[in-house]
Amino acid sequence: MDHEPKTSEHLFSYGTLQTDSVQLSTFGRRLDGSPDKLIGYCLRMIQITDQEFVATIGAEYHRNLEFTGSASDFVEGTVFSVTQQELEQADAYEPDGYTRVRVKLRSGTDAWVYLKADQSN
Repeated sequence: MDHEPKTSEHLFSYGTLQTDSVQLSTFGRRLDGSPDKLIGYCLRMIQITDQEFVATIGAEYHRNLEFTGSASDFVEGTVFSVTQQELEQADAYEPDGYTRVRVKLRSGTDAWVYLKADQSN
């Protein structure tokens, strides 16, 4: 009998959630994922003001998505299969000011992704 939790969500990561150490500390396991791309976005560096997150990760500046709408812009990352509970754990992991939004990846997969809610910084 399979005791693994059923995955029902997809989560696209372009940053720290791709690392084994973050996955193990956040979810208690390594996530199953595959490479994918988010079209119409680019990356830019932003300053994180959530000092608890900065202390945990050890860096004050992080990559953030910026919508361009251009088909020639894309961000590479990994799409993970997660449970609803793990999605909530990812919500708790992300720094203050980030929000989870639904996107369609190049593969056609609908997935959640995190970006800074106030893009004016």
